[in-house]
Amino acid sequence: MLKEVTIEVEGLSRNFGPTRALSNVSFKAYKREILGLLGPNGAGKSTAMRILTTYILPDSGRVEIGGHNVVQDPLAVRKMIGYLPETSPLFMEMTVHDYLRFVGQARGVQGSVLRDRMDWVVNACGLERVYRRPNGQLSKGYKQRVGLAQALIHNPPILILDEPTSGLDPLQIIGIRNLIGELAADKTIIFSSHILQEVSAISDRILIINRGEVVADGPIRELQEQAMKTNRLTIEVKADREEVRKAVGGVRGVLDHKIETLDDGWVRAELRHKFGMVVHQDIDAIIKQSQWPLRQFRESAISLEETFIELVRAAKAPVMAEEQRVEEVVSQ
Repeated sequence: MLKEVTIEVEGLSRNFGPTRALSNVSFKAYKREILGLLGPNGAGKSTAMRILTTYILPDSGRVEIGGHNVVQDPLAVRKMIGYLPETSPLFMEMTVHDYLRFVGQARGVQGSVLRDRMDWVVNACGLERVYRRPNGQLSKGYKQRVGLAQALIHNPPILILDEPTSGLDPLQIIGIRNLIGELAADKTIIFSSHILQEVSAISDRILIINRGEVVADGPIRELQEQAMKTNRLTIEVKADREEVRKAVGGVRGVLDHKIETLDDGWVRAELRHKFGMVVHQDIDAIIKQSQWPLRQFRESAISLEETFIELVRAAKAPVMAEEQRVEEVVSQ
């Protein structure tokens, strides 16, 4: 079954004077998908979101939202999108009730439909306690929730959320995370976050941008393979270090191993092996045959933090090498 493409970006570039914010960025997003946008500060994430929402224009490239070009038909694009920028767009003197009604009317929602939508977003975003209070009197967390509510008021098919959990406490973060997961049942959601755990918890796919370029795009598992190409198995046994080294080093599929001596004769072996290659059965057989006392046998995937760091580092390496080559040429 083919996925329905709702967002298509091709060759997107944007400069701010001499500063390159985006360079030839291309990706797609699909209906019922949560796409997490990751990147270091200044990588170009917010610039990409502002172009998708028609807030700013690209210098070059093509962006289509639901089949509408962001440059040629921006009004049609805005009707399809709910947008939460990094700083919530609130009128501080308005109450939450008046503000949501104002945004709904501006979005073309009227009458009983507007009342129903206001009731829904207030409940979904947990705004019952502050519904009649001015936005200016709200905490940062509640302001963020009001910002999310305004993005949802017209029930858009596409949500673009820039740091949606910023300023929320742990319980509020879980609530918004669950809400985003529920909304993805019939929407496309793109969101950015500096919290890697947030991205890994709810994203179907991750897009990593660094220095204005896409350096990785795919499900977390695929990105882990791309970044490290290995998985890890850690064992701790009571045995001779060299015996452990020889035994585990000969196992098929083990690409690398690190052996260290701990206290009281215990030895830790960290084994690197290919993704998809099963080695734990062979290692288990060796331990039993050798009759080594065992206190740890743990297989763990590369973390998202390690994946992110490695992919960004790998993307920087060719750029830094080229910059060094240019400097050498200029200095000659």
